[in-house]
Amino acid sequence: MLRMSTLFVRTLRDDPADAELPSHRLLVRAGYVRRAAPGIYSWLPLGHRVLRNVERVVREEMDAIGAQEVHFPALLPREPYEASNRWTEYGDNIFRLKDRKGADYLLGPTHEEMFTLLVKDLCSSYKDLPLFLYQIQTKYRDEPRPRAGILRGREFVMKDSYSFDISDEAFAVSYAAHRDAYVRIFERLGLRYVVVKAMSGAMGGSASEEFLAVAPNGEDTYARSLGGYAANVEAVRVVAPEPLPYDDAPAAHVEETPDTPTIETLVAVANAKLPRDDRRWTAADTLKNVLVVLRHPGGQRETVAIGLPGDREVDLKRLQAQVEPAEVEPFTEDDFAVHPGLVKGYLGPQALGTESATGVRYLVDPRVVAGTRWVTGANEHGRHVFDLVAGRDFTPDGVIEAAEVRAGDPAPDGSGPLQLARGTEMGHIFQLGRRFADALGLQVLDQNGRLVTVTMGSYGVGVSRAVAAIIETSHDERGIVWPREVAPADVHLVATGKDPAVLAAAERIAAGLADAGVEVLFDDRPKVSPGVKFTDAELIGVPTIVVIGRNLAEGVVEVRDRASGDRQDVPVDDAVVRVAAVVRG
Repeated sequence: MLRMSTLFVRTLRDDPADAELPSHRLLVRAGYVRRAAPGIYSWLPLGHRVLRNVERVVREEMDAIGAQEVHFPALLPREPYEASNRWTEYGDNIFRLKDRKGADYLLGPTHEEMFTLLVKDLCSSYKDLPLFLYQIQTKYRDEPRPRAGILRGREFVMKDSYSFDISDEAFAVSYAAHRDAYVRIFERLGLRYVVVKAMSGAMGGSASEEFLAVAPNGEDTYARSLGGYAANVEAVRVVAPEPLPYDDAPAAHVEETPDTPTIETLVAVANAKLPRDDRRWTAADTLKNVLVVLRHPGGQRETVAIGLPGDREVDLKRLQAQVEPAEVEPFTEDDFAVHPGLVKGYLGPQALGTESATGVRYLVDPRVVAGTRWVTGANEHGRHVFDLVAGRDFTPDGVIEAAEVRAGDPAPDGSGPLQLARGTEMGHIFQLGRRFADALGLQVLDQNGRLVTVTMGSYGVGVSRAVAAIIETSHDERGIVWPREVAPADVHLVATGKDPAVLAAAERIAAGLADAGVEVLFDDRPKVSPGVKFTDAELIGVPTIVVIGRNLAEGVVEVRDRASGDRQDVPVDDAVVRVAAVVRG
């Protein structure tokens, strides 16, 4: 039993100044967490109970598929990450430090290398496989803009598990087992979620899937079709048109287009001075060329131009996902000064490409296929070129998926138009293949006595961010509404008024519930008004609220359902049995 009179908690009436999301506001106001530094939070007793309940659900489902729990240090040596190249690839996103002897260490952002080395040390035969290992541990990443409370911090609790198999066929079984376990985890946590295709990023591997908690203000956008396609927008692939013949295409011609530094002004001038015979010019007829700088691990800067239809914008998250581990930076006036051959506002592909004088790598949207005709910059102020044909007049250095995905775009699998929605990443599962096994030499003897490289999978769950994600979809204007599986208590017992008989009855009911195995949060504060107690109970969000007050004179207590608001009077003598039955469903 927890007693509010002694519980280490302080509820707040006002929202914290730096909180934007409901989960951030409510976790602080209800006394679950306190900010220690940007992106770093302390868990108070109520919050710690919720966090441990989430961990319990994860452990039970991982144990159910035969996974075994281990625990690695958070302080890790450089060498394994150097072998996998992630010491460099992670760039500024990891915390690095040196010991007193000058040796390099890092605070672990994830532990693929350490799991791989552990299995290499202890397993030598196919008879040791398949093997599932997992841990629930604090991780560290140097987020450049820590925000949203515990949803995106510099320190967070994560479950990471790994499967080790003798073959790709055996791995497919292990991957399916983990995927099914994740479905059970998120259903037990009460989350409304979707499973989407995703980018693997710094993890590598052949494919990955994300489990996203559906949330209107989620940080991730995903696309789905009524036919069943679903993918994070970073992983959506454009349906490229077929190449077009261009033997009879008119020659490219440069036209005066003064004062047209934007797509909108270019289209307006084209329609006014150079009208088409068949229809009006639109932004989709133009080829926009956007300059960015890629900062590669180690500090090397590379200028890249991205060509895309003028009715689309570059989606920086999609672009970043394509170029990892490099980081995308804006192209500045100083960069223009270094590249005088690039004319701001009138940039065309004739001045781009690694074979050009500027040496700027030129990557285009998949829609820019051979034979397509474009209006684009002529690399001179006030002039654009018309009927510039891809494959005839310019050849890009490659293709990149960087343009925004829009509602109504066709799904890559042909299952219909896409719809867009938002969600919060809760889990990510990766088909790692042999990347880390190859890098670190993880091999075992197969049935024929030959050395084979082990096939691996990696599976992560954001344990601490699950606490926030649950609140994002389970709260109201009064406070948190916890699912019973993770709530800090089963029952919030509120004793109101100054009558000693009320407090005595509340003590008896609280003790009876505790003896029955029900976890009770008992508001026994003697000098706190009923209004404050009710407000705190709704803010804290325990699923069942029991009120013992003036109705006691009539021999009843009130039982409230926090989620629905339903109330019922229960005879005081039956309160323990009736409330325990509600808790157990």
